[in-house]
Amino acid sequence: MDTKSFKAGHYRKQAEYKSFSPEPINKEWVITEPKLVALLSQADRKLGELAAASKWAPDIDYFIKMYIANEALKSSRIEGTQSTMEEAIGKADEIDPERRDDWQEVQNYIKAINTAIERLKTLPLSNRLLKETHEILLEGARGKQKNPGEWRRSQNWLGPSLKNAVFVPPSHEEVPDLMSDIEKFLMNDSISVPPLLRIAMAHYQFETTHPFLDGNGRLGRLLITLYLVNEKILERPTLYLSDFFERNRIEYYDRRTRVRTHNDLSGWLQFFFVGVIETAENSIHAFEQIVELKHTLDGEMLPKLGKRATRGAKVLQCFYKYPVLYRIEIEEDCGMSTSTANRLLAEFVKLGVLRKTKGLSRANRYVFDAYLNIFKNDG
Repeated sequence: MDTKSFKAGHYRKQAEYKSFSPEPINKEWVITEPKLVALLSQADRKLGELAAASKWAPDIDYFIKMYIANEALKSSRIEGTQSTMEEAIGKADEIDPERRDDWQEVQNYIKAINTAIERLKTLPLSNRLLKETHEILLEGARGKQKNPGEWRRSQNWLGPSLKNAVFVPPSHEEVPDLMSDIEKFLMNDSISVPPLLRIAMAHYQFETTHPFLDGNGRLGRLLITLYLVNEKILERPTLYLSDFFERNRIEYYDRRTRVRTHNDLSGWLQFFFVGVIETAENSIHAFEQIVELKHTLDGEMLPKLGKRATRGAKVLQCFYKYPVLYRIEIEEDCGMSTSTANRLLAEFVKLGVLRKTKGLSRANRYVFDAYLNIFKNDG
């Protein structure tokens, strides 16, 4: 079926409101619009370049931790949290109590991503996996009373009230069948649908179905990355669209709304493919910056430490994993004495590699700004 002929669904009269019932999407879809065909081709090429870049980047597992933290932060910001990158990678006792709920949501997202990626090794991308991941997202955070890990059993909506809602998703009775259709569509090997078209449509359909009482946005965005990893399009979870969606938040919502109101799937696909292209380019650039930074530090800074260069390299490895650390963490992670850690940290501060500051506990902490700023500025 041509995507130009897409029919989003229909409104269904309920007691005092109208809910939107999406049409199933588990069909064979083709794109015939030249502009979309070109964008899809460009997005595919950029994903290939990103996959290659992640292979030659050194110590990729360390850098992935920062990509995940950055995604958790950006995706949660779309939902209204106010955490910073430093807070996202920090510990609970260093977070202002008034911001701890926001921090907890970001930590849950980080845990959800890591767990889901690991689960993909033994479990297919399925509704079972989505439910497990959703349960982690809401664990001990806002929304923990809203049936984590379970399809909703009541009507939800977007807006101030049900009668004055901006959008009312389908009735809860429709959710199991709609989610089953999405699952089948993502895994259906008997139909030929380009992967990026498939996940673009699945993301839209998931957000329209809104299958949970809370956490739909975060899980819907995570679904994109999980699909790309599951399909081996990316070996590592290095592409996250939340930053693009956050910077274009109004258009992100408007494009999805126009699918429902005007059957304008083409507009949504164009927005999605542009997001993939731009995000992949930013990620590739970030890898290039990381490689350049590491080359500079290894070739110019570490030799200045003389005999302590080997231990200095171990300290930097710790900061690649978490660019904001306390001395005690360096001692534990690198297995070195307090005096050795202090000397190396002081040398790195003197060389301008690290910045010393005070944490909430008033203890000294050290910030690897040059590395941290790569992720702050990746958009």
